[in-house]
Amino acid sequence: MEVMVLLALLHFLPTVIALLRGHHNSFAIFLTNLLLGWTVIGWIIALIWSFTAVARPVRA
Repeated sequence: MEVMVLLALLHFLPTVIALLRGHHNSFAIFLTNLLLGWTVIGWIIALIWSFTAVARPVRA
């Protein structure tokens, strides 16, 4: 049981990273991870995407 939870967490690692970083496309990253994450290429794309383009607050 613990192995399955660990594997699911590893599979959705890009989604977790995007949510923790406050990524503005975290739902799209989740969908990419869910639908294409079973392929190695889809998982790598979601992982790279989760590390990019974090929205920064603009100072006025």
